[in-house]
Amino acid sequence: MELAQRITGIEPSVTLAIAAMAKAMQKDGKDVCSFSTGEPDFDTPAHIKDAAKQALDRGKTKYGAAAGEPQLREAIANKLQQDNNLSYAPANILVTNGGKHSLYNLMVALINPGDEVIIPAPFWLSYPEMVKLVGGIPVIVDTDSSTDYKITPAALDAAITPKTKLFILNSPSNPSGVVYSPTELQALAQVIVDRDIMVVSDEIYEKIVYDGVEQVSIGALGKEIFERTIISNGFAKAYAMTGWRIGYLAAPIALIQAASALQGHSTSNVCTFAQYGAIAALEGSQDCVENMRQAFAQRRQVILERLRAIPGLSCAKPDGAFYIFINIGSTHLKSLEFCQQLLEQQQVAVIPGLPFGADDHIRVSYATDLTTIEKGMDRLDKFMRSCVGS
Repeated sequence: MELAQRITGIEPSVTLAIAAMAKAMQKDGKDVCSFSTGEPDFDTPAHIKDAAKQALDRGKTKYGAAAGEPQLREAIANKLQQDNNLSYAPANILVTNGGKHSLYNLMVALINPGDEVIIPAPFWLSYPEMVKLVGGIPVIVDTDSSTDYKITPAALDAAITPKTKLFILNSPSNPSGVVYSPTELQALAQVIVDRDIMVVSDEIYEKIVYDGVEQVSIGALGKEIFERTIISNGFAKAYAMTGWRIGYLAAPIALIQAASALQGHSTSNVCTFAQYGAIAALEGSQDCVENMRQAFAQRRQVILERLRAIPGLSCAKPDGAFYIFINIGSTHLKSLEFCQQLLEQQQVAVIPGLPFGADDHIRVSYATDLTTIEKGMDRLDKFMRSCVGS
């Protein structure tokens, strides 16, 4: 059987592969400290689950509108206005099967074969694969610690060609945890407007920020940039709803109509009763979001203090999300080799930086309990001392 060329060119998810290896070892009775998965370890808040249960009892088990339940689209539009200063009508909202699906729908609806999509590195590993799947060309722009792993306006401008269609912005970032300031966003917005390209702002981690850092949506910075902005977001990270698979796009109406038609011929509507849980998430108390954020902040502080005492590692303090991106260059190991040895020798699972576009780094998720963090850092310390000979 000959597979389609479009599928043979994509890379499998290393994140899922490492997580699967860790789970297999745990199943065999090994005590694995896993820092691999990008999901909150908390349960979905009770009022959200109750709303979905009540929707089930009311018979919300039938087909729904492909673009999403009208009440949810309205709730999302209200949220974007109140939280992000973005004025979208419900008709400008598409409810999707998770945030990842919203981005894939966007790529299919917007990108033609040969179109270029600018992606700053380090990047979420699915971005370039999605671009390749629709025949687009990922244009990777490297960043490093000298720019806090952020793309500069000059670097963005230099990467734009007549074939450029889209720029992907992720703030707070997976894997680096960086958050762009309003001033930095304004400078990027000026380039986007001047060069007349589109930007998709992936804001899935918007609620998880620290030390008074403000998450600002680039589309809120003026009429011209708003017209060129597409918002991708979802419920997975802020509300511990990763398995619910509910995300959304907010965009100009022509794009939403196109993506909705695509969804109508692929997945159809998102699980109907689950959408009522999402409505409760937006319209109910946000105390649960803040409680989880505070727990992440405590874990972040603990893991940073431990990492700074481990020889041969360096990392920046993340302003958002629940990841730390660690430079392992002193070991002279490639990131995949580092992760395999760490898992085999110390039963600690972390993610290699290679699929994120930074092979001299690893990603550590602190979406786990403090006991696991302390034990895992002890083991990482032991591993690093053997690597660097301390």
